[in-house]
Amino acid sequence: MTHQMLRYLVGHGHEADVVLTSTSGAPYALDGVRVWPHTGKADPFRFLNDADVIVSHADAAKRATILGDIHGVPVARLVHNALAPTASMMAKYPAALTVFNSQYVARQFAGQVGRWIIVRPPVHAADYATTPGRCVTLVNLSADKGAEVFYALAERFPHRQFLGVRGGYGVQILPRGPDDVPNVEVLPHVRPDRMRDEVYARTRVLLMPSAHESWGRVGVEAMCSGIPVIAHPTPGLRESLGDAGIFADRGDLDAWEEALRRLLDGRRWRAASRRAKARAAELDPSADLEVWREEIELLARRRVRGCSGIAG
Repeated sequence: MTHQMLRYLVGHGHEADVVLTSTSGAPYALDGVRVWPHTGKADPFRFLNDADVIVSHADAAKRATILGDIHGVPVARLVHNALAPTASMMAKYPAALTVFNSQYVARQFAGQVGRWIIVRPPVHAADYATTPGRCVTLVNLSADKGAEVFYALAERFPHRQFLGVRGGYGVQILPRGPDDVPNVEVLPHVRPDRMRDEVYARTRVLLMPSAHESWGRVGVEAMCSGIPVIAHPTPGLRESLGDAGIFADRGDLDAWEEALRRLLDGRRWRAASRRAKARAAELDPSADLEVWREEIELLARRRVRGCSGIAG
């Protein structure tokens, strides 16, 4: 989400430097965004004199806000969960602009912050649209993302190929051996720019039995190809998937089996696929990204020089 938002700014003539909080090799550029792997605590200071806005999210938000206060650089904070630690952090370290990723999260916190906007995780259909494949897929094999539901369904559908993709975070639950769940293939973590060809082009149905989701970007990515999504009815997933979503409680495995069995019928799958594509079109990110650009430029005018920024 953060990268797509910075990429949009770069596409409109601005500059963006991302200071990572983890070591990841040599510096590089991605879609015009310059990325600087972590080398030490002094990393951000080389950009502060030129930065007009600091963009922060997740664990870096506290430090970014403190640095912004000290150096007089306005901070835009991305908030993409409704957890108690997030509320505490926002109260102690207020930002000049708060960017919520969904109406659901905004409803939880909007009364506690100053200026705020909603930017839904930007998904450009051209980056993800492909011809769906044959697999039943789960992205991120952690307990919170519903790995147990995924493996249990694979056992109930032994003649259907299941595809699991290792996540970039969380403890991954993996098969004990090649004979554990023989119809499950597990891919290593897949880069975002490879998801279309390596994951969605092989996917018939996407599973999202997540315990918590404030939006659920992967579901929107899948819908760009008309891939139906079965999901646990978190507030975020209900918001993102809308009427195209097929919802079942993650604790009711029989309901998941029935939903999947219905989708494996060709006529029902085609109808669900049409709804998924229509919902993806409704979520075109252009308007959200334009609001984002306008707000960042408004913040940057406090610094006069333009709109360079650093993201933590």
